[in-house]
Amino acid sequence: MKNIIFIAPPAAGKGTQSDLLVKKYGYTHISTGDLLRSEIAKQSEIGKNIKELMDSGNLISDEIVSTLLKNKLISVDGPFILDGYPRDLNQINILNNILKETDKKVDIVIYLDVPYNYLLDRVTGRLSCPKCSRSYHRTNLKPKKEWICNDCDEELISRSDDNEETFKHRYQTYIDCTSPIIEYYKNNGLLEVIDSTDIESTFDRIEKVIK
Repeated sequence: MKNIIFIAPPAAGKGTQSDLLVKKYGYTHISTGDLLRSEIAKQSEIGKNIKELMDSGNLISDEIVSTLLKNKLISVDGPFILDGYPRDLNQINILNNILKETDKKVDIVIYLDVPYNYLLDRVTGRLSCPKCSRSYHRTNLKPKKEWICNDCDEELISRSDDNEETFKHRYQTYIDCTSPIIEYYKNNGLLEVIDSTDIESTFDRIEKVIK
């Protein structure tokens, strides 16, 4: 199986597709956000530093993120998915160095392409479980019991920032940041664009390009 970088706008279904790959093919899902939260939970020295930076509203340095990412990749045996990294051209250079140092490689960069209006509908109708983080939708992905998580019976919530104004700003920021990344991987022959308008058929399309 191919090692993957996932690039996708907010609400494109990146998390859903990653979960499916983990369950079916045994991928290791590497999210930089998860790495940071895990280090905080360990209460390590790096974790304490990360928490202080987050609490004060400061950005986490590339040095810290790259250290955690390198350590994670060293421990990975089998195919992996990189989620949330790289976010800019400098991080691409950092990642390339990490891959060399860990004797790993990225085989394909999958860009999940979804029209803006579809993304907006997904965001404004999104529900999530505060306990296990599983996502649902008011109309497209309803839980078995209304407002109750299928996995842990917790009451679902709607995030306060899941509104049109906030999403519009997030989407534009995403476009500005990722356009150079997409162009880089396109020029290097690694980019595969997948139409993710229909979430259910998206996984079939992904399967065809990762084997």
